[in-house]
Amino acid sequence: MYFYPNEKVALFIDGSNLFATAKALSFDIDYKRLREYFATRGILLRANYYTALIEEAEYSPLRPLVDWLDYNGFTLVTKPTKEFIDNRGERKIKGNMDMELAIDMMGLAEHVDHMVLFSGDGDFRRLVEAVQRRGVRVTVISSTKTSPPMIADELRRQADSFIELSDMHEAFGRQGNGNHS
Repeated sequence: MYFYPNEKVALFIDGSNLFATAKALSFDIDYKRLREYFATRGILLRANYYTALIEEAEYSPLRPLVDWLDYNGFTLVTKPTKEFIDNRGERKIKGNMDMELAIDMMGLAEHVDHMVLFSGDGDFRRLVEAVQRRGVRVTVISSTKTSPPMIADELRRQADSFIELSDMHEAFGRQGNGNHS
């Protein structure tokens, strides 16, 4: 992975995808260290975190993380989840943030040299290709060490570089008592 000290960097974190990948790896992310890690690799312009929130719930286990991120240098992009009944009559909750993330990446492409996408979602392959055509380098962070792999092969091939999340424990894995910092 190559970062240049004078390049402008932006992070795009697909919250649900990163959560699932980290959980599959038993990797507890220290978001303060994650932000600091990339801030020392270039000029960090944005650190965006995308997640859908259940609004009617009295307590969401995601709320403490979202609040912490919001107060500690991350830009939170959220929307309420939608509830529906599937064709088997089961209650389902949906909260896809792909469109918001894609719009933001395209919007920032002319201002950034290097984007880091925390997701393995193959739907982002064309997005990565589009920002690359605008001269932006794209690093994708996910995992091939889960079963099945959390990164789509087509996304990994499209990226300029791929970082295995499990290899980043020393850089921004949580150490200590479980606080977000």
